[in-house]
Amino acid sequence: METWQTKYKVLFDVLLHILAVLTIIPLAPIINRVIPPMLIGGYNVDLILAILIAGLFVRFVMWLFKPLIIPSFIMVMLIMLFNTMTNTYTVSSVMMDYRNLVEKNWSNREKKEKDLFLIKPSLFDSEVEKAVKGMKAKINFKDSLVRNYAVTHSVKHFADAYREYGATARYLSLFKEINSHFSYVPDPMRDEYYATPSETIQNGMSGDCDDHTILMISAMKAIGAKTRMVLTTDHVYPELYCGNKEQFLKIQDAIMQLFPQENFNGLYYREESGQFWLNLDYSAHHPGGPYANNKAYAVVEF
Repeated sequence: METWQTKYKVLFDVLLHILAVLTIIPLAPIINRVIPPMLIGGYNVDLILAILIAGLFVRFVMWLFKPLIIPSFIMVMLIMLFNTMTNTYTVSSVMMDYRNLVEKNWSNREKKEKDLFLIKPSLFDSEVEKAVKGMKAKINFKDSLVRNYAVTHSVKHFADAYREYGATARYLSLFKEINSHFSYVPDPMRDEYYATPSETIQNGMSGDCDDHTILMISAMKAIGAKTRMVLTTDHVYPELYCGNKEQFLKIQDAIMQLFPQENFNGLYYREESGQFWLNLDYSAHHPGGPYANNKAYAVVEF
């Protein structure tokens, strides 16, 4: 009898420890949602901290009274069920958070080992700084899929215009292909997910404004264009470098000739010290469409 009691106790103890681990996994992202973004050595570690807090909580519950982990597990599962039913924090969002943790913190072990304990002076980045770093990290014009996509679609439209407008015809063809096929899909409610340009292509040209910007900049750069991204309140968009006024007027003429179906009220652009930049936002059907927000908080050239 004592042997069966001992085996039962061991099995019950193993079950409690399994439930403890299963409680930590969904609890950590829930905790992470109330922790501000944190950078150590260039890596976002707020989810790591959330995992540690969740682990300490579960450890405390197990130390206090092991069977308490059962109602704790049920409570966490009910929270996840409620969040999923109300679409506030679904299971797929939890998986995305863990995926981001792996990609951002463990994909480059060699660099991580060098930088892990180098704490930057500004531990808590502002939202603008975090957005700039997140998007810059995903710009990739050397990826073979991105390069092939850019080259293929730079000659899909306006092939006859190359003789007159040169590389500009290639840029406008690529713009038309991306913007005529791009579909807006939002990120999870709390979390920003910055897709690589190859991800956006593989996702059927879908994503939000930062995904469009990352793709447009990467693809344009892959065929030699100079671009930049502009961050405004709750929005980001790409701009194309046009050169001086004479070069800009030639690009303006190209747009008017190659996008005749659009009703032009003038092109939207920025002029800085005699250098012109043209709006390439996803909301426009032609280069130089209206700005969603003319106030810029950050401008990053590529």
